[in-house]
Amino acid sequence: MAQSLAQLNAAAPAEAAAMLDGLYGHAPWIAERALADRPFRSVADLGQRLRQAVSEGDAEARTALLRAHPELAAKPDAPLGADSAREQDLAGLAGLAGCTPAEMARLQELNAAYKTRFGFPFVLAVRGPRGAGMTRQQVMDEFARRLDNPPDLEFEEAQQQLHRIAEIRLRDRYDAEPALGNDIWDWSEQLAAHSDPGYAEKGQLTVTYLTAAHRACAGLLSQWMRDCGFDEVGFDAVGNVVGRYLAATPDAPTLMTGSHYDTVRNAGKYDGRLGIFVPMACVRELHRQGRRLPYHLEVIGFAEEEGQRYRATFLGSGALIGDFKPEWLDQQDADGISMRDAMAQAGLRSEDIPKLKRDPARYLGFVEVHIEQGPVLYEMGLPLAVVTSINGCVRYQVRINGLACHAGTTPMNRRRDAATATAELALYVEQRAARDGDSVGTIGMLEVPGGSINVVPGECRFSLDLRAPSDAQRDALADDVLAELEAICQHRGLRYTLEETMRAAAAPSDPAWQQRWERAVDALGLPVHRMPSGAGHDAMKLHEVMPQAMLFVRGQNAGISHNPREATSSDDIQLAVQAFLHLLDDLAHAPK
Repeated sequence: MAQSLAQLNAAAPAEAAAMLDGLYGHAPWIAERALADRPFRSVADLGQRLRQAVSEGDAEARTALLRAHPELAAKPDAPLGADSAREQDLAGLAGLAGCTPAEMARLQELNAAYKTRFGFPFVLAVRGPRGAGMTRQQVMDEFARRLDNPPDLEFEEAQQQLHRIAEIRLRDRYDAEPALGNDIWDWSEQLAAHSDPGYAEKGQLTVTYLTAAHRACAGLLSQWMRDCGFDEVGFDAVGNVVGRYLAATPDAPTLMTGSHYDTVRNAGKYDGRLGIFVPMACVRELHRQGRRLPYHLEVIGFAEEEGQRYRATFLGSGALIGDFKPEWLDQQDADGISMRDAMAQAGLRSEDIPKLKRDPARYLGFVEVHIEQGPVLYEMGLPLAVVTSINGCVRYQVRINGLACHAGTTPMNRRRDAATATAELALYVEQRAARDGDSVGTIGMLEVPGGSINVVPGECRFSLDLRAPSDAQRDALADDVLAELEAICQHRGLRYTLEETMRAAAAPSDPAWQQRWERAVDALGLPVHRMPSGAGHDAMKLHEVMPQAMLFVRGQNAGISHNPREATSSDDIQLAVQAFLHLLDDLAHAPK
């Protein structure tokens, strides 16, 4: 029988501790510390208090938790607790009943190697991100991957897995199944079945602008929007999927939300798409309740944001603010197909693109839900965060010229080495960006043209990407880095050329909309964490004409993104939907 929070909050200390026993194995000190914070506002709040209790434990206590964890299918007769047995059964691992002899031998080999390397058993939440269970092959792949981790990194990863196991056990005990999160997780899987040729055959997800896979995704999104109860669903002249859930009065203002459904090459399943699915699920809930908002809700699946097939990033959202550049239509992809022809083949009328420009006076603002695409929330153990600003960015292409000469005969103090100058600058960028705390700097492309193992590099070409939460901070960072480039080249007797290739203004969140997100997160009983976004988003484009604010959702696997291992959990998605519903309700009851 499921427990209730009211029972836990009212129980005597010993009884309450017993109610929490087994979430982290048999470690009563965790429950004792967490219970000091009663009453708990929600199951999510309880989970955060338990996690905090573990994090506040000393290294010896946290290590003991790992050492006490049962080995994963190590021996057929190894005793397992009820929770562990049920979890391993979901992954087909309990008692090794379903394992072939080869699988059993491989698991035992991995177990032994892991324990020898790290000093504790392999810890994995085998029920996975949706809670339905991982396959044995997925478990073994994860086992092998983590064997390569450095010990300090693996210790923290094992701790994170303990927290995920406890999170799933907690939702089971309190009957907190994330039904909406599960539906969105399933939508993500189904949409990811469509991928461009050359990638689909390798099991990789790639959906670029107006390919057959892209059009299939648009078709699925439109059908799901209709199923959710949207009143109007259609495609616009650039391929955006637009769904509108109408207010009771036709002249009501509109709240816009959404994100992009195209991907980078060999992508994850949640970048962009999560921001379409979350408001779709909210509309479905409103429709089921027969409820209308005092404003129209416009959910847009933006057709293009990544700039993969054509050099035209934010094409989908840019068209809505009148920032579609006509010259883009003449761009050709790698196969020589122009954007104009690709649009015509998809049944789109490029001549109608200017009509897409929205009138900002009719809009309340733009909000976007997005997977974080970084490690911050994962490491902090927080499922959600409120975005304070989308970082401003400036990019350069740089070329340093020195003198190519013989690597064996040229003394070290006589060299004009372009590569070592670049290396010196890279270290400065690292140090200077870190000084701000929330600036970042990256040399992501680096080339020594015509380089040879026995030649001092005479030329080095590289990219430079500098980002910060405000334009002033970004510009100060750029000024310092470029001054250092000048100083390094003067000191080393080198020349350089510099081309600025992109400059994007920071997009600070609108204070009123940011506060709505903050109230929504707090209403779930979660800590309100505020952070800037280092990545660019469609919200940056809408920011140019209307107020905007974003909500981040934690990524699993240390927050990796633009990678097949990009993931989130159905539990975190559920919280994002609940936060979005709260924001909609908050806005509905705002003073006129």
